[in-house]
Amino acid sequence: MHTRKLGSISVSALGLGCMNYSMGYGPRADDDTIDKLLNGALDQGYTFFDTAAMYGMGHSEEMIGKYLSSHRNELTLTSKCGIFKNSEGKTEINGHPDVLKKTCEDSLKRLKTDVIDLYYLHRIDPNVPIEESIGALSRLVEQGKIQGIGLSEVSSDSLRRAHDIHPIMALQSEYSLWSRTPERKILNACRELGVTFVAFSPLGRQFLTGQSADTNTLDQVSDYENFRATIARPRFEPENFKKNTKILIPFAEIAKQNDCTMAQLALAWLLAQGEDIIPIPGTSSIAHMEENAAAADLQLSVETLKELDQLINDETVAGARYSDALMTSIDSEKD
Repeated sequence: MHTRKLGSISVSALGLGCMNYSMGYGPRADDDTIDKLLNGALDQGYTFFDTAAMYGMGHSEEMIGKYLSSHRNELTLTSKCGIFKNSEGKTEINGHPDVLKKTCEDSLKRLKTDVIDLYYLHRIDPNVPIEESIGALSRLVEQGKIQGIGLSEVSSDSLRRAHDIHPIMALQSEYSLWSRTPERKILNACRELGVTFVAFSPLGRQFLTGQSADTNTLDQVSDYENFRATIARPRFEPENFKKNTKILIPFAEIAKQNDCTMAQLALAWLLAQGEDIIPIPGTSSIAHMEENAAAADLQLSVETLKELDQLINDETVAGARYSDALMTSIDSEKD
């Protein structure tokens, strides 16, 4: 797999999102599957592994520590702080310096490493100035516990404020054909400041693969956590889902014309948006991980890119990307 720059580090053009095998999109994967998935990703050329303290409340990090610690020198490891369970067992956003320091120490132990290459503030705590949170992370850099600082789901204003305190290595947010919010302001801000953009949910929470279902179906299997039936529900509600599914008919035809799968087409489009963009598709499927890896070598014509832009965008997709409740926790652009 070809590489791209993450700060001064060269990483695989596609990273592996390491949430799905622990939570969010179905039952937790068994250890044998996770072992084969993580080591298989190394074999496929992935060198960029993205996790977080909140993914399975430590489970994802534990699995990486268990199965990849012997390959530590072969990979770039990122994790996140700022969201975890409090003493009452409730998930909360907390950006207090002492909490971030403790979360980092716990993550280092689970990951079985002395240093995390890129450490994100997962969400901005509205009760703690971002300058204080970034100041705490900068001290972790000074102590050698993390190499670089990242941000997740923040506005361009917050990015600039954080960057004034300490250089930001990367910013992570949702970006795909059907979630184009970064194109409004944050991508330009990243390029102005020299910040790599890391795109999560590049396959539209499975929608762009053509293998998803609406909430009527998802609700039937709600005995486990499913982000499409909860935080990302609006676009999967039956009426919106029916409208959105119509877009997939010509999308599938374009994939056929380019001799690739729908997932590969969506990833290739995203890779073509700039060398400073690194998609991190997540999966608990070894076959899907391998399928995604092949997208790194797919070159789309200018005509195909324009056709995709016109077919799937904010104007042609029905429904908001997040529930109203979740949107309140995101540091959105003011205009």
